[in-house]
Amino acid sequence: MAAQMELISIWTWATTEAKIIIILLIVLSITAWSVMAAKALQMRRAKKLNAFFSAEYRRQPNVLAVYDRNLPVEGCPLYSVYLEGCSALEARLRQPDGQGRKTFVSLKAMEHVKRALEGAVASQSLQLESGLITLALAVSGAPFLGLLGTVWGVMSTFSHVALKGEATLATMAPGVAAALITTVAGLLVAIPSMFGYNYLVHNLRAMTVQLDNFAQDLASRMEAEYLEEK
Repeated sequence: MAAQMELISIWTWATTEAKIIIILLIVLSITAWSVMAAKALQMRRAKKLNAFFSAEYRRQPNVLAVYDRNLPVEGCPLYSVYLEGCSALEARLRQPDGQGRKTFVSLKAMEHVKRALEGAVASQSLQLESGLITLALAVSGAPFLGLLGTVWGVMSTFSHVALKGEATLATMAPGVAAALITTVAGLLVAIPSMFGYNYLVHNLRAMTVQLDNFAQDLASRMEAEYLEEK
């Protein structure tokens, strides 16, 4: 109760500029926490789906077996890469009359398939990275917003003291306390965002490596099964 009354008093003493900065920091904090929760759930779901798909993919005797089943799987990065690569391979295996598939494709056609796989990996990486810029802004910008509010508040306090003509503790303490609260607010936004950002970036790098390795393995299987030997 005492702490609550203290915060109310500090809010009352704060300048209009400090209040605006605190409100901005609150909005930034809510946004950052929302992004962290959404990205954590997205990556958790992607890991589970990747594990299921990877196990199913390795059980198939043919590289196009899963593709031919036309399974709708949303939110699985590995399946998205697989689907893009198989679609590119299917387009080059299709007979001119649209009936059946060719037995082999040329080296040039296989290079097109590899480029499609590379593009799919890049696209999935960008989708996983989306939203992280908000956390980066919270980590780097929140402390400076808080510092701006503190400096502004201290400046206003000294101006007020100068107008009164007396530098007593009772005159200065409320203004300084109200000024420092913006720095505290900035740190409360930046610190959780920093931990969340580092955690998500670590998981993102691991998932990107997994996507690259899968794309290489998929390309190797396609070459082994469908590349024309001369």
